[in-house]
Amino acid sequence: MYRIAGVVVLAALLSCQALAADAPKVEVFGGFQYLRASTGVSGIDDFNLNGWNASLSGYFNRFLGVTADFSGAYGSPEVLGVPIHTKVHTFMFGPVLRLPNPTHLTPFVHALGGGAHFSADVSGSGGSETDAAWAVGGGLDLDMARIFAIRLAQVDYLQTRAGGTNQNNFRYSAGIVIKF
Repeated sequence: MYRIAGVVVLAALLSCQALAADAPKVEVFGGFQYLRASTGVSGIDDFNLNGWNASLSGYFNRFLGVTADFSGAYGSPEVLGVPIHTKVHTFMFGPVLRLPNPTHLTPFVHALGGGAHFSADVSGSGGSETDAAWAVGGGLDLDMARIFAIRLAQVDYLQTRAGGTNQNNFRYSAGIVIKF
């Protein structure tokens, strides 16, 4: 039974390769990230962090692929007048669907799951925690050449969990995409 399923999956993947003859198989993204971070705690305001976002996407055909997404966001928000040096790093993986078309704009959507590592330092005393994270969103790439695009926008709803509390965050990224 498992051998038959394996043969069917292999045949499907090989036929997908024939469909993807004119589309890039790999995309590498790197750029800026803005994160509107939620504390998840009543009475403590949300805060802004800035940093970087990078991803690697491999495509099975013109439309469907998988993405590995990594990011880091940094800042020093103040809580009750005390600055908290904050770092948030995410590492997530999941499917991506791009919609190639005859224009120079290529929209995409993705659903990612993985983890987030938080660290905070207040006056030399700090702590860190790694917990679950997931994101859903999409974006728009402006194709400049066959191997180069500008990611005009990648917008994600990013939910993280820290200290037993969910944080509902907004993430915006922009940068460059190299296609192979």
